[in-house]
Amino acid sequence: MRNFLRNAALLSLFIVGATLQLSARHEVNDDDYKKRLIAHFNEKGIDIKPYFEDSRFELVPTIKTKFTKSAEKKLNTLNDYKKVIGYDGKKRRIPEFVNNYKSELLKAEKEYGIPQEVIVGILAVESDFGVHKGRHNPFNAYVTMIAKDYRSDFALAQLEELIEWADRNKVDVLSLKSSYAGAMSYAQFIPYSLNKWFVGTELYDMENNIYSVANYLKHFKEVTGSVEKAVFRYNPSTLYQQAVLALAEDAKPYFES
Repeated sequence: MRNFLRNAALLSLFIVGATLQLSARHEVNDDDYKKRLIAHFNEKGIDIKPYFEDSRFELVPTIKTKFTKSAEKKLNTLNDYKKVIGYDGKKRRIPEFVNNYKSELLKAEKEYGIPQEVIVGILAVESDFGVHKGRHNPFNAYVTMIAKDYRSDFALAQLEELIEWADRNKVDVLSLKSSYAGAMSYAQFIPYSLNKWFVGTELYDMENNIYSVANYLKHFKEVTGSVEKAVFRYNPSTLYQQAVLALAEDAKPYFES
């Protein structure tokens, strides 16, 4: 009897394992999303088939988990959020950043009406003052969302914006680096924001990023009525907003000399 039960259990595990393997194989090899995307862009006169044939194209299997388990979603207190984003390290790097880009920050404040320290706070949280470019590719990220039917309307809209931006600037789409959400540059702009508010063409020029953050916040300050609310529109998370504004307060003394 024990042997029968053991053999039955082993058979059951084998069947479950095989089913999971088949499901995974089906998901990876299912080219329906490619056909739909190729047809969609063909209607716009754009051939994206070469992107799928490129060896750099790949799906991001954990993308949904990255969205649902982001720090903004899983944490409840500002102190916890600060620990996760490495707040103290960002704070220590403020003086050097301000010293290196004092003239650019001042110019941005005068031209766009956004306090220099708030620009500093955004760049600190978004990329640690240019240290982080992202570990993903935006094309791969958005195609994965579409393939997995997760935020697919958003992803398709951003994919269109991405290809428009890359074509206009003669950039190889699959060479780009981004966050799992497809955000690029030190300012971490999604493609729509790149097309609308990014100043300049070089994503990893810090001066461009300083002016772009100011340009973005200027627009949403006009829409919402305050810099604080504009920061919230940059990333609709109260914890994010609080962290940016706290870093802005930490930066203030370096502009008061």
